[in-house]
Amino acid sequence: MLTFVCKQYNGMDLRNFLQYLQYEKRYSSHTVIAYENDLTQFSSFLKKIYDLDNILEAGHIHVRSWLVSLMETGTGSRSINRKLSSLKTYFKFEMKLGSIKQSPVSKVIAPKMSKRLPEFIHKNQIEIFLQHYDFGTGFTAIRKRLIFEIFYATGMRISELINLTDQSIDLYSGEMKVLGKGNKERIIPFREPLRFIIKDYLAQRNHTLASDKFPTLIVTEEGHKMNPRQVYSIIHLLLQGVTTIDKKSPHVLRHTFATHLLNNGAEINAIKELLGHASLAATQVYTHNSIDKLKDIYKKAHPKA
Repeated sequence: MLTFVCKQYNGMDLRNFLQYLQYEKRYSSHTVIAYENDLTQFSSFLKKIYDLDNILEAGHIHVRSWLVSLMETGTGSRSINRKLSSLKTYFKFEMKLGSIKQSPVSKVIAPKMSKRLPEFIHKNQIEIFLQHYDFGTGFTAIRKRLIFEIFYATGMRISELINLTDQSIDLYSGEMKVLGKGNKERIIPFREPLRFIIKDYLAQRNHTLASDKFPTLIVTEEGHKMNPRQVYSIIHLLLQGVTTIDKKSPHVLRHTFATHLLNNGAEINAIKELLGHASLAATQVYTHNSIDKLKDIYKKAHPKA
């Protein structure tokens, strides 16, 4: 849980706003920190360029000027839009408090984002890897395999995986209880192969670490909760033996999970629920890959293609 101290940035006290994000909006600690960084960056810009001490005195001209400076330094449209969203949320919060009458962001048009299609790994590459890769033996080996298999079998986020507990897993019914963004809970089913791997992992973990009480399902060699960087490193190394795509991260396995489901006939609404997306728009990006597959089938099968 985040603990906020009363920090002042050019006269801006963010404590109440950050607490609002954490407790009322129920944003993750990662998102709250990102909002804080965006706001302090904008505040520093106002002081340096305009000698403006109070962020609440900023107008739409100042916001536009900041966005232009970000573009000039090579910041991508996706990052700029996220920063603009941080400002929008903050000024809306201050309007509710009566600190300002109008948001300076209201007259600012967000830069158009280029459509970025999710990278994924082809089904045959995954199959060959799982059949031939030597994970080794012992606790760290079975943990490595479990992490990979969970990502590919469930499509969950890295934050969701590291927060799984033993109680999150129902081996009998083949279901995982996952706590996603905004503390929204969802159930993800899993099949028999993963059940066997989980059982093997639990046996190895409890025997190797001589305990049956742990803070989370997946732990370090010392029995502590793993952090995102440790999990990322494991997947990054494993994917080097699977694919040549540039980004080798847990999120690629999430994209792979969704793409494979869609390509095999799963309904997009079902995929949305499994991924824990708030809206269908976030899930529809995967339909492009499915359409590409349909085009390929059409080209090969239709006599007039």
